[in-house]
Amino acid sequence: MSRNDIDVSFDFTTDTPGYWANFWNKNDGLGTGGKDPDVLSKTLQKYHQILWSKELPNGEMLDLSIGKGPSYLIWKNFRFGSDSITASFRYKRYKKMLQQVEDALPNYRAYMEAYIKKSYTIGGSIIFPKRMGGINQSRGCNPFIKDRWDLSLECIRRYYSGEESPLSKVLQQDRDFFNLFVNFKGYVDFFYLQDCVSADYSEVKIWIGDAEFTHDPLPQTVDSYLVWIKSNLDFVEKRNQWIQKVCQSKGNKD
Repeated sequence: MSRNDIDVSFDFTTDTPGYWANFWNKNDGLGTGGKDPDVLSKTLQKYHQILWSKELPNGEMLDLSIGKGPSYLIWKNFRFGSDSITASFRYKRYKKMLQQVEDALPNYRAYMEAYIKKSYTIGGSIIFPKRMGGINQSRGCNPFIKDRWDLSLECIRRYYSGEESPLSKVLQQDRDFFNLFVNFKGYVDFFYLQDCVSADYSEVKIWIGDAEFTHDPLPQTVDSYLVWIKSNLDFVEKRNQWIQKVCQSKGNKD
């Protein structure tokens, strides 16, 4: 497989055994996949290996190999795992809000299934160093981030500018990884995240609310939840366009 073979519309739930089995009968009726595409989708593993095996901003060549387990991408002393950029917050503690969203939509389940299938394309995935208490886990558990990608990227921006954030500690622990990209622009460009930031890379586009890290970051109204979902999908679509352009470019060079 080469970059020319990457299909930005491929839904990784389709090659994740058992993902949709009894989906809506689990998680108190909120729906949850039987298996995790980030771990079990062979297509996603291969896409990550191909896309990110390229020259780094620091001049080194990232040459990923595929191993076993959740941290299946290997290079030098690094082990990487896949992380989904998007989030729909189907948590039991958030059920009251989700019920309001369901009441506001003509077919909530079809809406959510369409969202999942679109977000589980390559534009909705990224890699991070994999370890206990790492970035993936920390950004999901932190009460001021709660898996929001826009706020996670703002923390990364602050890391490069020497500012504090709720993820400062874990990002500092992975400084060897972030040093590979030299600066925030290098990180953004390497992973095709340009549509998440301003033209001069000085600001991250916050999809709902603000980035003050002083309150619950989850959407507090039906309207803000729907804006959140749309913002996720708009970004995934634009990032897929970036990836497709790179994969189809002559010589497959960035």
